[in-house]
Amino acid sequence: MQIIIHTKNIDLTPSIKTLVEDKVGSVEKFIKPKNAELAEARVEVGRPSKHHKSGMIYYAEINLKIGSRLLRAEARHMKLEYAVVEARKDLERQIKKGKQKRRDLRTLRKKK
Repeated sequence: MQIIIHTKNIDLTPSIKTLVEDKVGSVEKFIKPKNAELAEARVEVGRPSKHHKSGMIYYAEINLKIGSRLLRAEARHMKLEYAVVEARKDLERQIKKGKQKRRDLRTLRKKK
């Protein structure tokens, strides 16, 4: 899986790059191996503005393209790490939901 990282109003430090690659890269285990080669994750992390100093000041946005499917997750938090983790959890939930939906459709077709 290819991971492309963009930042907004923050610098891309090695620690941020490592964090994003570890967290978003771990989603690959939920994708079929043949689709994982084609998967592309575009991640944007940062702050909405440079003057924003309190509250939910960091955000993480992940757009995961698997073949023709596009999954999108976004999260805001006071800490960048938590925003990335929350977005990853949402993406994981969407992948699992899609798998379950396909399984349910397959069982419905078999019953007919």
